[in-house]
Amino acid sequence: MNDQNSQPKIENSQSTPPLLRLTDVNTFYGPIHILQNINLEIYPGELVCLLGGNASGKSTTLKTILGIVTPAGGTVEFQGETVQDQPTSYRIEQGMAVVPENRRIFGDMSVHENLLMGAYLRTDHQQMKQDLERVLELFPRLKERLKQFGSTLSGGEQQMLAMARALMSRPKLLLMDEPSMGLAPILVEQSFEIIQQINREGTSVFMVEQNANMALSIANRGYVLQTGRIVLADKAKNLLNNEQMRHAYLGH
Repeated sequence: MNDQNSQPKIENSQSTPPLLRLTDVNTFYGPIHILQNINLEIYPGELVCLLGGNASGKSTTLKTILGIVTPAGGTVEFQGETVQDQPTSYRIEQGMAVVPENRRIFGDMSVHENLLMGAYLRTDHQQMKQDLERVLELFPRLKERLKQFGSTLSGGEQQMLAMARALMSRPKLLLMDEPSMGLAPILVEQSFEIIQQINREGTSVFMVEQNANMALSIANRGYVLQTGRIVLADKAKNLLNNEQMRHAYLGH
């Protein structure tokens, strides 16, 4: 799709520095070169999606941002600070939160306990109470199930709980790994509406997703990964109308 030695650039008019920036990131699993010269930026208040098929490197990108995988080269900056040598715990403390693939809630804990786990680093107890009220307004179904074990929830409810738990940390950047995976179409729509609402209320969102149509319908910008390289990068509305994108990822 693109010159193998270069990466497409997105023209960005924002005067503020990026919240997250990856510069020439290269990641290996043993001898296998997974991410190749990845450059991407997320600005405060944006909703950005990373698209691509299976084994394209999407989840590795997310793990590299979180510090689960350490890049062999390049830099990861968060809020202007170089963090690629910092542990995951440090990045979480600085304001990252993740909604992992397949939810990964605590099944043997109640909904309420799961939500409190999202705020375990916080000491501002009064604000925590307010945030708990906020997420329960956002996810009224969870309010009805506060005492239930996480394992008794439906797939859609578990996805709600995973999002609500992440929001309880008051993240500056919400990272989402395949939020549509395993959900019925109507639940996917509901989930993406909530993601859009979270973003509108001021939380920056970076979403790794295979459902390109849904992701681009709510995103500001998007990047497309193919075998470890970013081959397309543009505003979401332009990607939806991009002929290469339509044939390769949008089913047209």
